[in-house]
Amino acid sequence: MKKITTTIVFVGSVLISGCYSQGGWTPTVDAYNDPNAYRINQDMAECKNLANHASGGTAKETAIGAGVGGLIGAAGGAAVGAIVGNPGTGAAIGAAAGGIGGGAKQGFESESTYKRAYANCMRNRGHRIVN
Repeated sequence: MKKITTTIVFVGSVLISGCYSQGGWTPTVDAYNDPNAYRINQDMAECKNLANHASGGTAKETAIGAGVGGLIGAAGGAAVGAIVGNPGTGAAIGAAAGGIGGGAKQGFESESTYKRAYANCMRNRGHRIVN
């Protein structure tokens, strides 16, 4: 049962981390009257790198969230399972649910941090950001 739970948490985390792909999003820059327009491509490349570093990486953060969520879910599930007479099944179900939920939460937070850091970096370099 433990192996199945671990597999469920891992597969769920991989699926969740695939949904949060930082690599595809870029801020929209309004280049009209931008005195630094000639630097947009260079600044975007540098800011993307800085944002990746600032956010910790979505896949990594999702995996951390899944691990922590799985542990908390397993503990809660085991407690509920003990009450109804089957702590092993309760722990397995709790770990799977907690792992997927924890991974999703951490992935969303990492993605939000990435976007905010990317946009702030571009603004601090003198560009007008639309989104």
